[in-house]
Amino acid sequence: MGKGLRLRHCRRTGGAATALAVLVMLGGCAEEPAAGRTPGGAAGGRAAPPGAASAKARDGESIAGFLRRTLPAGSGGTVIAARGSELAYCGGFGTADRASGTPASCRTVYDVMSITKQFTAAAILKLEVMGRLRVSDPISRYLGRPVPGDKRGITIEHLLTHTSGLVEGLGDDYEPVSREEMVRQALASKLRSAPGAEFHYSNTGYSLLAAIIEEASGEGYEPFLARHLFAPAGMDRTGYVLPKWPRNLVAVEYDSEGRSQGRPIDHPWAADGPYWYLRGNGGMLSTAGDMFRWHRALSGDEILPAQARKRLFAPHVRIPDSDELIGPGPSHYGYGWVATRTPEGPLAWHNGGNDWSLGYLAHWPRDGVLVFWVSNHAYRDGKWDLQDRAEKLTLGIADRVRAEDR
Repeated sequence: MGKGLRLRHCRRTGGAATALAVLVMLGGCAEEPAAGRTPGGAAGGRAAPPGAASAKARDGESIAGFLRRTLPAGSGGTVIAARGSELAYCGGFGTADRASGTPASCRTVYDVMSITKQFTAAAILKLEVMGRLRVSDPISRYLGRPVPGDKRGITIEHLLTHTSGLVEGLGDDYEPVSREEMVRQALASKLRSAPGAEFHYSNTGYSLLAAIIEEASGEGYEPFLARHLFAPAGMDRTGYVLPKWPRNLVAVEYDSEGRSQGRPIDHPWAADGPYWYLRGNGGMLSTAGDMFRWHRALSGDEILPAQARKRLFAPHVRIPDSDELIGPGPSHYGYGWVATRTPEGPLAWHNGGNDWSLGYLAHWPRDGVLVFWVSNHAYRDGKWDLQDRAEKLTLGIADRVRAEDR
């Protein structure tokens, strides 16, 4: 098991999480976009406004300066920030591959870990819009096998909101487990609570959602997302295996002792993506540029109508002991998102993490501010842990985006 969950996906390898060794100093590594270019230079994006790369807080500090001061030496990753369709900043820090000396950049491909869950949730709502299912349906309608009595009350919405009572995980992320075997084990597992009674974060529940997506759509999980979510949003660099990323653009992950753990695509996967202990709940690969496109799609009607998008972000169930998460008060879980109130309005966010990497995606629907950052080298035992700086980092970047309009 990885580090404490704290609402991030923990890679279940059975090994203890330890700290990471120093890579390179951050100073001067932040990469700012040229005006008129979208992150990663992808076609079809909207141009950034003149001066967008220099968003500053009232104290005059730019995003790049804030990152130099806040990020620890040795970490590596990418940051992107925007307001609506206007890009405020995109830059890499540290390295994506130590062996080759490749710097992290806006084009770098990362494992976004449990941020995958919002794609799964959006796919479920897309199927509801298409008339293929309802979130109030019992899961027994879509699993193709008898459901034990203690689980007959579980609905799709229970899976979406982590209130099914199912266990957090069933085994190692990379164990070669089929969909049928994962479903069998999930239904045979002992519930932590009665369906609908309590919040218990469950990766297993989101893998079941992936199975339901396949059954209700008649398509594979990734092909359905690619056709109905990613393509309309212009996200051609997000997926499990369908995008053809150049290998050198995929970030290498580093463990707590600075040892390479390889690229996410180097781990044991099936031909069509990760095995079923991971599929649907984590493991999706993406870029900063595509996360910007996802943010824009969630602000318009490209993938879901307004009422469906609203349900993604709605505070469906309170998360116990959530005062230590982002924001000044308690948080609730929506559909694949955490809902928190901030002085700037409702905040929808989620994170993802494992023994090596960590990422945060934060989206303020009211004023359209986006912050996404991800690190392939997130921990150094006894010295720093980016999880401890996550709130300061996320909210600090957002403040500097807003400062442009003051």
